[in-house]
Amino acid sequence: MSRKLTSYLLIFSLLLLFGCKDKVKPGTAEVKRQAVTGVTLAEVHPTQVDEYYETSGTVRAKTISVIASRVMGTVTSVKVKEGDRVHAGQVLMTIDDRDVAQRVKAAEKTVEAAKQNKSLMDITYQRYKNLHDEKAISQQEIDQIETQKKVSDMEYERAKAMLAEAQIYHGFTRISAPTSGVVTEKKIELGSMAVPGIPILTVEGNSYFRIEANVDERLSGKLKIGMPVDVIIDSIGQEAKGRITEIIPAVDPMSRTFLIKIDLKMPSLKTGLYGKVLIPEGKREAILVPQKAIVEKGQLVGVYVVDDKGVITYRLIKAGKKYGEQIEVLSGLSGGEKIIVDRVENAVDGGIIK
Repeated sequence: MSRKLTSYLLIFSLLLLFGCKDKVKPGTAEVKRQAVTGVTLAEVHPTQVDEYYETSGTVRAKTISVIASRVMGTVTSVKVKEGDRVHAGQVLMTIDDRDVAQRVKAAEKTVEAAKQNKSLMDITYQRYKNLHDEKAISQQEIDQIETQKKVSDMEYERAKAMLAEAQIYHGFTRISAPTSGVVTEKKIELGSMAVPGIPILTVEGNSYFRIEANVDERLSGKLKIGMPVDVIIDSIGQEAKGRITEIIPAVDPMSRTFLIKIDLKMPSLKTGLYGKVLIPEGKREAILVPQKAIVEKGQLVGVYVVDDKGVITYRLIKAGKKYGEQIEVLSGLSGGEKIIVDRVENAVDGGIIK
């Protein structure tokens, strides 16, 4: 029994001895890190940025023509549909003109009769004037003829005015585009009755647009006509500079805002588009990082930070406003820290820069 016990104790001692040799003292283990190359580092520092008041607005054509008939009658032709581009003066629709055409003919005959009567009175007056010069007739007789001549002249002018009026009224049966643009609405069909003053077509100019936005009342008195603002139309991915062209000073008591209108020079706009308006309010300090340095992992947003030893750490940040190709970092970064700004796909959390 003693020999067996001694053997067991010897084996246990040997195992314990070799096991202790394999152990490493706490704190002395060296972590193996994956080497990362090909990335570009940059040190972040607070910088001066523009402070903006942000609001939203709706894009509208600067020229919106709501067209209505000026005469009552049946629509005899409709030459356009929604979405058609038209030019100024183009005929869009016609209305039954038979009764108006008869008025024009009657007025033309009246003008012709008045013209002949005027010609006759001119000849008669000249004859009487010659007789008066020869002392063959009295002054009263020449005065009577002269008065008749004036009356015939006035009748002729009146007849011409009535013809012009009839022609203008006849022109109302041909509804034309007041400006170049796009037909955005058509409210009447062939054979329907056009009624004066009731809108039947809408034509929007496609050259000039503006955005109308409501602004908080605290900016009342601070905005000026001609002030530049930034406008972002997300739906078409465009940004542009605009200028305030109109300020409606009345404040809405419900929303505590007032309306401003901003002219835009942007192609491919349409009435009704949503846009963001950024109004400059001053300067402030912010930490900006390139947009390509931002790394999204699911719902997480962060950047790769590199410490003094070159160790890479993925750090969560809270992103703020966008300034061109840079993003504001609201929290998660401090001035003087280094981050990876290029080839972030090469970076590995826990890796080391070589």
